[in-house]
Amino acid sequence: MSEQTCVIFAAGEYYSDPIDVPDGAFVIAADGGLDHTRALGVRADVVIGDFDSLHGARPADTDHTIALPSEKDDPDLLSALKVGWSRGCRTFHIYGALGGRIDHTISAIQLTALLARHGGIGFLHGDGTIVTAIRDGALAFAAHEATPGRMVSVFSHSDVSRGVNEPGLKYELVDGTLTSDVVQGVSNEFRSGVASEINVHDGTLIVTFPAESPTPRVTRYREFGGDLGALDTHVSPILVK
Repeated sequence: MSEQTCVIFAAGEYYSDPIDVPDGAFVIAADGGLDHTRALGVRADVVIGDFDSLHGARPADTDHTIALPSEKDDPDLLSALKVGWSRGCRTFHIYGALGGRIDHTISAIQLTALLARHGGIGFLHGDGTIVTAIRDGALAFAAHEATPGRMVSVFSHSDVSRGVNEPGLKYELVDGTLTSDVVQGVSNEFRSGVASEINVHDGTLIVTFPAESPTPRVTRYREFGGDLGALDTHVSPILVK
């Protein structure tokens, strides 16, 4: 199955950031994200959710609609990622998953780490910033005119991340070790006209960078396996009735 880019519209904040849907992308509206695809005139290939955050009309029951129970284990965004993954997508651009409820934001960031664990890459777009995760690999940024004061930050999602390098950034970390409970990589910057890279040889990093920056080229240092799991359309068995 050939790799495809997936664009997911979630139900959170959209700010005034431009939205880019590449030609041929597989588009998913996750729950209230359908309000946004409708407003933008974007056709969703699949609509999924329990529709508790949808303000407009509920979608018709068709082959392109996946209705989920409200009392479920997987959040709507994870369900959307599972659908995209099953269609061969490994690169995900996600709008409406940052801002608003802080628990939803944390959940979305964790899901980028889940994608990275299996060899995928997810980019969360919001408020002029992109958030992503990389595991045992590199994000290479082409040289560009960087805006002063626009920050690049790196955090360890894994307990320990080893062999972290940031060549080309203002603060060039070399073979560093970052941990999940010590903040050392916040508030770095791109340098104008200088190509840069953020890489980690053992661990998972969460990386934030300005939305106007070039999309980084992703390199993985090893083969990844597994998938995101089967789509769960059942009421949570954890609930006590």
